[in-house]
Formats: sequence, structure tokens, C-alpha cells
Amino acid sequence: MKKKLIIALIPILIGVLIYNYVYKDHRDIETEKAEFSFTSTELSNEFAVAPSDSEKKYLNKTIEVKGDVTEVNTSNIVIDGNIFCQFLNPIKDEIKTNQKLTIKGRCIGYDDLLEEIKLDQCSIKP
Repeated sequence: MKKKLIIALIPILIGVLIYNYVYKDHRDIETEKAEFSFTSTELSNEFAVAPSDSEKKYLNKTIEVKGDVTEVNTSNIVIDGNIFCQFLNPIKDEIKTNQKLTIKGRCIGYDDLLEEIKLDQCSIKP
């Protein structure tokens, strides 16, 4: 009787473990502490010297970047022409080109074609 009960519970336990592994809570980048903080020039120089090493080092890490806005759209900002910052929600603040900002986001890679560092889930730091 106990063997049947144990045999019946094992698949249920495995199913619960798999479900919890697959459906983890999403990260909230805005509330996470940044692992790295740079000026846009420092980050750009690091990617210019060793793009693949830098991408491995910063991929999926929360970082802060300080620099001048060169392009503004409703859901993204470009910092100093080569750091692309994607926001989850439309940008509500009045942001102008040449304005100095600190952006926090998750590094999702380097685009070789456009020579841009990509960040997503960005937020503007005060």
C-alpha cells in the first residue's frame, strides 16, 4: 500500500518541481541593484576593444549608464549614439536630446551591424 502511494506521489512531485522551474517570477530590473555603473564612453570603449568578452561579462546583468541623449522615441532612448535603451512602457517624462541621464537596464547584447549596446527593461534614474 505504501509503495503504491509513493509511486503515485513521485510524478506529482516531479511535475510541481518542473512547473516551478519553468514558471519562475520575472525579474524586476527597476528594483534590482545595478551590478555595474559606467559612463557611456567607458562602456562603449570596453565593447569596442573586446565585444565578445564584454558581452559575456555583462549579458543579462543589471547596469547603469550615464550619458547624453542623442535620440528619443516613445519607448526607447539612444545614449551617445550607441547605447540603445528599450523601456517596457512608453516614456512619460519630457526628455530632450543632449540631456544628461542615468539609465538602468538589463544588458541584452551588442549589435555588430549597428554597433550598438542593447539594454532592455530600462528605467530613468533620478
